[in-house]
Amino acid sequence: MSEIELRNVGKSYGKTSVLADISLDMGDGEFVVLVGPSGCGKSTLLRMIAGLEDITSGEIRIGGKVVNDMRAKERDIAMVFQSYALYPHMKVAENMSFSLKLSGTPKEEIRKRVQEVAEILGLEKLLDRFPRELSGGQRQRVAMGRAIVRAPRAFLFDEPLSNLDAKLRVKMRSEIKKLHQRLGKTTVYVTHDQTEAMTMADKIVVLNGGKIEQYGPPLELYNNPANIFVAGFIGSPEINLLKTEARGDHAVTEDGIVLPLVSPLKSQTSMMYGIRPQHIEIADKGIEGLVTLVEPTGDSQELVVKVGEQDIHVIAKGDRQFTTGMTVRLALDAAKVLLFDSVSGERLRY
Repeated sequence: MSEIELRNVGKSYGKTSVLADISLDMGDGEFVVLVGPSGCGKSTLLRMIAGLEDITSGEIRIGGKVVNDMRAKERDIAMVFQSYALYPHMKVAENMSFSLKLSGTPKEEIRKRVQEVAEILGLEKLLDRFPRELSGGQRQRVAMGRAIVRAPRAFLFDEPLSNLDAKLRVKMRSEIKKLHQRLGKTTVYVTHDQTEAMTMADKIVVLNGGKIEQYGPPLELYNNPANIFVAGFIGSPEINLLKTEARGDHAVTEDGIVLPLVSPLKSQTSMMYGIRPQHIEIADKGIEGLVTLVEPTGDSQELVVKVGEQDIHVIAKGDRQFTTGMTVRLALDAAKVLLFDSVSGERLRY
């Protein structure tokens, strides 16, 4: 059953369209990540679900009920903001319990709920502190606790980790995922970080220019992107894209580099040839190139290899050490090649 349903939803400010014809189902207990570049409309869509923005067209249903004209506080949804939005003059326990007090919840019930949620989030020893006495990660957990204590039917997260340092982001990412698994509530999470999207989501929705480019499970988008935008946005490091022309069972770049195809295509077809860095190996045979950049990442090295006029990114596994100026040979996995129409950007199928 779909917990949140969007039907032909649109949003405009005057003559400027921000979102157009968004239709999407978010299942009961599903973790849905809205991802896309800045300005694509993902935060606006989240705020429309929450009731913080009016919709211009279409219909939003929550729990089977149309909520277009329903106020935010009536939608039984809790939102965690990027800025934490904690009350600075209130201690942690007061911040977490404030919405319950406003709704007239009995004091003993409030105390019980706050204590339970504090134990889940590891906040038991922080309940008597003010927000200024907390670290960024602790503040984010308080903001999450304030949402959880309400026991809503769904959670909305608006780039909640963007203010944290890299190490803490990884830790909080894991905590949010574990929390979702424990609570089992529908969660809609906005981020511009595709790594967050890949590691957390049951379903990723890729937005671009106010429209949905593609949605589905993370690995489906990674392995079978519908178009060049999705292929370029999902995956790190970014996919290699080379302008080529089909010549039977291989493709040729503008500067004459011959690239493998898994099966023949009609000759003279102009296309973009996509191959992910993870699908290229340093081998004894293959396309010759010059290493121009080496970035060690621990268990592997990210290389930029100059082949003709093309810069090709490669993930090199193993113990072999690479240096700039070294000549290497690249073996491309033809079965993993993704082809796109050079004009429309749509995926070409073999």
